Amino acid sequence: MPSYPGISSEAFKHPLDRQAEQALRSIPGFDLVARKFVEFLYERPQFVYLMGNAIQVGPRQYATVYQIFRECLRDLDIYPEPNLFVAQTPIANAYALGQERPSIVLNSGLLDLLSEAELRSVLAHEMGHIKCGHTTLNQMARWAMSLALGLSSATFMLSSLVSTGLLLAFYEWLRKAELSADRAALLVTDDLNLAMRTMMNLSGGSNRYANEMSLEEFARQAERYRELDQDQLNQVYKFLLYNNLSEGIFLTHPFEVERVLYLREWANSEDYRQIRQGNYPRAGAEGSVEVRAKPTSQSSPGEADTLRRQIEELQQEIDRIRRSH
Repeated sequence: MPSYPGISSEAFKHPLDRQAEQALRSIPGFDLVARKFVEFLYERPQFVYLMGNAIQVGPRQYATVYQIFRECLRDLDIYPEPNLFVAQTPIANAYALGQERPSIVLNSGLLDLLSEAELRSVLAHEMGHIKCGHTTLNQMARWAMSLALGLSSATFMLSSLVSTGLLLAFYEWLRKAELSADRAALLVTDDLNLAMRTMMNLSGGSNRYANEMSLEEFARQAERYRELDQDQLNQVYKFLLYNNLSEGIFLTHPFEVERVLYLREWANSEDYRQIRQGNYPRAGAEGSVEVRAKPTSQSSPGEADTLRRQIEELQQEIDRIRRSH
C-alpha cells in the first residue's frame, strides 16, 4: 500500500470543503460560539462513554482490525495514535470524534458487511477527518442542532446565535468535508473501484446477494443522478432532501452516488497523480494533524461569498415554487 510521509491535509482537502468552512466561519457570531464550545468541549465525556460502552481495539482485541488501523495511520502519517473502538450496533457506519483525544468508532454492523480491503477504505476515510481537523466543527454542528431543537441543556447563553443560517452553513460544510475524507481513503487504497464498491455496500450492500451486485451499474446510477440536475425542480428537491427546514432535519453526508462522481473526477486528475508521485505539501513543525485550514489559491473570500449566494438563491427558488402551488 502507498504511504505519504509528512503529508499535509492541504494536499487532498477538497476546495468545496475549504469554501464551506470559510462561509461557516464568516457568519456573525460564529467565533463566539466556537470559543464557548471549545471551552466546554464534549470530548472527554464522549471518551468516557466509549470506554464504558464499546470495545477498545488493540493488539489483543480485534487484532486484524488493529493491524489495518495501524497501517492506515502510517500511510497518512497521523500521530499520535487515535483511539479505536467497536460499538455494538447493526447499522453499518463509522465516525471520528475529538481533537485533543481523537477517536474512531466502527459499528459492529460494518465489520459484518465489509471485506478487509473495504474496511481499510473506511478507516482511512475516518482518519482523513482527523487529519483535516474536521472533528471539532462536526461536534459543534451536532450541538447547534440539538440547541436549535431545544434538546441541549448546554446553551452557553448562545441560543439566539443558532439561526437557520448557521445550521445551513454547518451542514453544508459537514457534507463537503466528506469529500476530503473520501480522497484520503483513495490515497491509502489507491484503488478507485474499491472505494466505489465500499460506497455501494454502504448504500445498500448485502452479504447474501453480493454476487448479484454490479459496480458498473452503480457507476451508471451515479451518472443518471447527475443528469437529474438538468431539471431545475430536481435541484430544489435535492436541497430540501438535504435540508428539511420545516422539521429541522439536515443530512450530514452527501448521497453515496454523488460522492462517487466527485471521487472519480479526482482519481483522474493531475493533482491525484502528483500526490501519488510524492509531490505534495508537507505538514508543518506542529505535527501531522492540522486543526485549521490555511488559505490557499484554490479558495478565497470571493468563493465563499459565491457559496452563500447560491444558498440564498436556492432558498428564493424554493419560496417561489411554494407560492406557485
